[in-house]
Amino acid sequence: MSENTPPSFAELGLHPDVVAALADVGYETPTPIQAVTIPVMLAGTDLLGQASTGTGKTAAFALPILSRIDVSLHAPQALVLTPTRELAIQVAEAFQKYAAKLPGFHVLPIYGGQSYTPQLKGLKRGAHVIVGTPGRLIDHVQSGALDLGELRFLVLDEGDEMLQMGFVDDIDRIFQSSPPEKQVALFTATLPHQIRRIAQTHMREPREIVVKSRGEAAPKIRQRYWFVSGLHKLDALTRLLEAEKFEAMLVFVRTKIETVELAQRLEARGFAASALNGDMEQRAREQTVQRLKEGKIDIVIATDVAARGLDVDRISHVINYDIPYDSETYIHRIGRTGRAGRSGDAILFVSPRERNMLRVIERVTQQRIEEMKMPSVADVNELRLVKFKERVTAAVLSGAGKEFQPLLEQIEADGNIPAIEIAAALASLMQGTTPLLLTQKEEAPKAPPRIDGSVPTQTYRIEVGHAHGVLPGNIVGAVANEAGIEGRHIGHIDIRDDHSYVDLPGLPDEMLGHLQKVKVRGAELRIKRVDSKPDKPRFSGKSRRPDRVAEEFTERRPPKQRDYAGTPRFSDDRPPQSSADRFQRYADDRKPRSSDGDKPRFARAAPVADTGEKPAFKGGFKKPFKKPFDKPFKKTFKKDFKKPGSYKSRKD
Repeated sequence: MSENTPPSFAELGLHPDVVAALADVGYETPTPIQAVTIPVMLAGTDLLGQASTGTGKTAAFALPILSRIDVSLHAPQALVLTPTRELAIQVAEAFQKYAAKLPGFHVLPIYGGQSYTPQLKGLKRGAHVIVGTPGRLIDHVQSGALDLGELRFLVLDEGDEMLQMGFVDDIDRIFQSSPPEKQVALFTATLPHQIRRIAQTHMREPREIVVKSRGEAAPKIRQRYWFVSGLHKLDALTRLLEAEKFEAMLVFVRTKIETVELAQRLEARGFAASALNGDMEQRAREQTVQRLKEGKIDIVIATDVAARGLDVDRISHVINYDIPYDSETYIHRIGRTGRAGRSGDAILFVSPRERNMLRVIERVTQQRIEEMKMPSVADVNELRLVKFKERVTAAVLSGAGKEFQPLLEQIEADGNIPAIEIAAALASLMQGTTPLLLTQKEEAPKAPPRIDGSVPTQTYRIEVGHAHGVLPGNIVGAVANEAGIEGRHIGHIDIRDDHSYVDLPGLPDEMLGHLQKVKVRGAELRIKRVDSKPDKPRFSGKSRRPDRVAEEFTERRPPKQRDYAGTPRFSDDRPPQSSADRFQRYADDRKPRSSDGDKPRFARAAPVADTGEKPAFKGGFKKPFKKPFDKPFKKTFKKDFKKPGSYKSRKD
């Protein structure tokens, strides 16, 4: 075997029954992370592996565990922690597949959202490997249903994701509830500080393995991007679904609400789409994934967390409907396609304001993402005709509709109607209200004109203002991104207390309706046209800043009237004074008076001759009170400062 030839699974030292099971599922050579990880885990060394989705890390820890497990011992010997229910199911299925040649082996998935009864029955029956989410596992450990006394292997899969989801305390409790001599393997895409802390606290001299999967996990994935914005996204996705040939498609959005809304909009346009998010009941989520695997649905709209660990071979396309916030999320998303050695397509929707994020993704993945153009009306119509012919031909070949032939022959004879016209009428009924072909006027969505001085603008009122903490940049960003208007084409913005006014070119009604629910600082725009905007009141009665409380002014207080007549600023009859005289006068004016008379509290400076030099001050001020710290300081301070002759009471 040459140095460049990867070793076989048998040469890595795996159990013969495990190697035989791998041969049945078509696995021939290990991936890079498997070739490095399997010998380390077979040797019993703790492992800290950094690798992204799509590298084959599930087999990297499952195969050595199965090779070292004692099937005759009916107690949990391996525990695998995962961040999501879907990933727990996927890992459990992988264990079952790799252990097909191990008689008597049992694996049990445990996760929240499922009834406790089947989990308790499975624990009582006995399982060699437990795969689950930290929260539900802690419940079983604390109740005594799950005994970790015989645990030999503990694996943390997607460790960084578990920490982001707040499982750090549960992970610590599981470590404390398991034997200290167990072997620990931690797999993560990134190495944040908390991962390092777990490795230092709970692992014994772990071997660190880093597999840069960016260049190897996605060579079979064709990556493209499409410049769209706001309202145009749905039209772009619809056009893409019609023009792109795909087997199954996974569409990623940012929020749970968007999964439901987008799925409903696609269903209204004739597509079989389903949502997948964390708010759905576990049974509904499992049914959605199963329907996708069986081919009953072809489009799933999902969030990042819900799709974590989703492994469906028939997913040929991943659509980033909303651009991810970071490059790691992008890598995880596109890793849902191109599985099992197949090719895949990843398409990224990018708005004009998101170009910088596109460049960041290209820089991190070290791959150039090619730009794609919107399919023309002719391309879409051609594909529609092909699909229509395929549907009709498939129905004829299957023998469908034979029971209707006598009825159609009767209609043809009674009405003297040609059979082709009857078939055309039936095709129209089958098509419904959706036109078979697009018209040329639907080629491009209507966009608002630019503000260049030649096109008049209109004033729009939006229901966000200073009370919401909104700034002009927030309004520009929302309108530019959602309406497809460049920021420099947005006119004057007048922000007021609880609403604002913005000058824009005339917006189509469809776009205006879309902007109604767009949120800025958590508040909906609820935009509407106005003929004019009222003048800004001089006193609004509210503060411009929501964190300050302003006073209500009912009337302006007139300025205090003072009579300065007859009080010259300087006396004209005052004789010239030397510097010594001026200093003496200053000392007299500043002399405090005691309570028992006019006796000064400090000695008066002796008069000196005017030599042109400033005399030295030979007196000194006395303390305003004798013993300020004999009592509690606050009381003494207040009391003594009210005494006659103190600095507080003295009037200069």
